[in-house]
Amino acid sequence: MKAEVDGSKILAGIAFLLITTLSFGQVIRSGEIVFEKRTNLEKRYEGSQTMGNSKEWMKEPKKDEYVLYFTDSTSLFKPILPEVGDEDREWSTMKNTTYQNLNSGKLERQFLYYGAEIYLLDTVKKREWIITENRRTIAGFETKQALWVANDSTNIYAWYAEKIIPSVGPESFNGLPGAILGLALEDGGVVYFAKEVKPLSKKNIEKEMPKGKAKDYYTSIDIRKLVKELFSGRGSGGRILDDIFVW
Repeated sequence: MKAEVDGSKILAGIAFLLITTLSFGQVIRSGEIVFEKRTNLEKRYEGSQTMGNSKEWMKEPKKDEYVLYFTDSTSLFKPILPEVGDEDREWSTMKNTTYQNLNSGKLERQFLYYGAEIYLLDTVKKREWIITENRRTIAGFETKQALWVANDSTNIYAWYAEKIIPSVGPESFNGLPGAILGLALEDGGVVYFAKEVKPLSKKNIEKEMPKGKAKDYYTSIDIRKLVKELFSGRGSGGRILDDIFVW
């Protein structure tokens, strides 16, 4: 008499093997990383008159999810739109989509803010990293810490996994000997941490990059001028420029 095959147990076994291989097996050259972004709105909008004297909307951190698709030479970082959003505060965080080609040096970005879509064509950013002795486990991977001094008032920490070989990361970040699984402002105002690493589901990452009309594309010089013109005197220009050029 033939024994019945329990399909659910087989699927569970395959899933376990995949997770084990990702976390503890051979190095990873392509895949997907799901991130949670936490924004401390009190720190982000400190001193802003955006909402008058009402501070209730600032008290809870704003949470957003993103996915980073990557191969050995390309990456696409894009927001995961929730089925039920934080409608009253959706305006408070910029939703950026970023495509990077590490071979050609091509960088494309889409910024969504206050209902506007702005596109940037640029080259892949190069940052001078300082590797520290700190370690931590993120999404099942051992990571090492690095520091980037963005400017006189902004330090950013990154945690990268050497088992995930491509030099990719959230937003426009790269340049470390492994994929970045954690990224944070020194004061904790904005923090990205990986929740899950899984196999790649997209065949052509570049095709997933949103495209705008010709008039919506800017160079880095032109986009600085645009932001300063639109938000001069409104107290938001500096934060928007940080969203574009620091991240």
